[in-house]
Amino acid sequence: MPTYEYECNACGNRFERLQSITAKPHSSCPDCGRSAKRLISSGAGLLFKGKGFYITDYRSSSYKKQAAKESGSCSGEPKSCSGPCKA
Repeated sequence: MPTYEYECNACGNRFERLQSITAKPHSSCPDCGRSAKRLISSGAGLLFKGKGFYITDYRSSSYKKQAAKESGSCSGEPKSCSGPCKA
């Protein structure tokens, strides 16, 4: 379920609500009880931790072997190389 951010029109209080996409927006402030509006948010950001992720990280071994044959380069495994390996 997404988290929605709201702001009170009267007191300026900002608050969040975890609710389903199909739920009606909250219309009252939890502090003063007056009307509140839903804010447009950027959503959750993606966090990648570590050295990085590449599209080739999760390729199958058959794909890597075929790519090594076509390019004539080494994939790091001496048995799958068509040329001289420097593993």
